[in-house]
Amino acid sequence: MDVLEERLAAIETRFEELERELSDPEIYADQQRVQRVSQERARLSEVVDAARRWRSARRAADEAAEALRGEADPEMIGLFEEEERSQRLRAEAAHAELRRLLLPRDPNDDRDVIVEIRAGTGGEEAAIFASDLMRMYTRYAERRRWPVELMGTSPSGTHGLKSAVFEVHGHGAYSRLKFESGVHRVQRVPETEAKGRIHTSAASVVVLPEPEDVEVSIADEDLKIDVFRSTGPGGQSVNTTDSAVRITHLPTGLVVTCQDEKSQIKNRAKALRELRARLYDLARAEREAELRGTRRSAIGSGDRSEKIRTYNFPESRVTDHRIDLTLFQLPRLMDGELDPLIEPLMEAEQARRLLEGDGQGG
Repeated sequence: MDVLEERLAAIETRFEELERELSDPEIYADQQRVQRVSQERARLSEVVDAARRWRSARRAADEAAEALRGEADPEMIGLFEEEERSQRLRAEAAHAELRRLLLPRDPNDDRDVIVEIRAGTGGEEAAIFASDLMRMYTRYAERRRWPVELMGTSPSGTHGLKSAVFEVHGHGAYSRLKFESGVHRVQRVPETEAKGRIHTSAASVVVLPEPEDVEVSIADEDLKIDVFRSTGPGGQSVNTTDSAVRITHLPTGLVVTCQDEKSQIKNRAKALRELRARLYDLARAEREAELRGTRRSAIGSGDRSEKIRTYNFPESRVTDHRIDLTLFQLPRLMDGELDPLIEPLMEAEQARRLLEGDGQGG
């Protein structure tokens, strides 16, 4: 048995164990365990399905080749040759998919995320663009049936947002949304522009994987917690009680604020989740900097100072600068149909990791 078959056999054994575990009624008393086992099963099922398609296509190609050896009828020879060729192509495609699926995964890919959007240069037009980006991401989450939970917003003017922070809950949320971190630039004629001149504005997006509670421990003595009255628009009692919470992490100086809920307790819990995600991301960035030094990956570091994408409204054009991809589908993309942008970025990351894996194995 070769190395690939050995690895696939181990994965299939583990997949069967998970299937048996999920069929046991007792597991459903522990919902965290159910979620963990279900996520691992979903991940392995892709590999198991690809492996079955690969073996099936190889077997069918071998059978066609065997039938071809004893065939004299020219018409049947043509049919068997075509069958062997098509099955070899299917086997190659399934094998390529297996290589991709068996790459070491980003351990954060299955996590929920916290997304922060901030208006950058461009005044009120930048704030309107920040609001547009928030709508774009929430529409994308809706399309994928990922629940969105607002953590806090800071309005600007009548249409815009100085900033917004929200959570996206869903299997694989980080694997897709992580490519959105960076500076997004917009080119369009503002509503207030009388002469029809195109303005350039920007907004920054930061996407953080949400860690498990056990991964980031925060000592009470390291926190400074302030409560104050909410300042944004709200329903009854939101602006009339000291329900907003600001938490300062004294060792790092990180500050998070949440005022979206009427309850101070709920705002505190949300703010702590955001702080935990920021501390996790900080520690992760430090580890990666130590491991990689200053080397930057082929599709960019995702640093917020890096311009990653331009949205040109007059030309209905969106350009992702990391992979030189231009699409003339701006209205669809702004309405949350982001997969035509995200999937090429995922493919570019996979290609880079395959190349690095080949180099390391070489």
